[in-house]
Amino acid sequence: MSALRNSVRTGFFGRAFAVLGAANAVSAAVEAGRRPRANDLRELGIDPTSFGQVTR
Repeated sequence: MSALRNSVRTGFFGRAFAVLGAANAVSAAVEAGRRPRANDLRELGIDPTSFGQVTR
């Protein structure tokens, strides 16, 4: 059972849940007017240093 759990965590489903979680966290931070965490931005493939240069 642990082999199955490890494959889910490191496989497609684990990656999908990580990306969805990061997208949710970044979205909530932007809506609240806060800067998103660098780890969440990296998870989405966004450079954290260039994120601050984006204007509305």
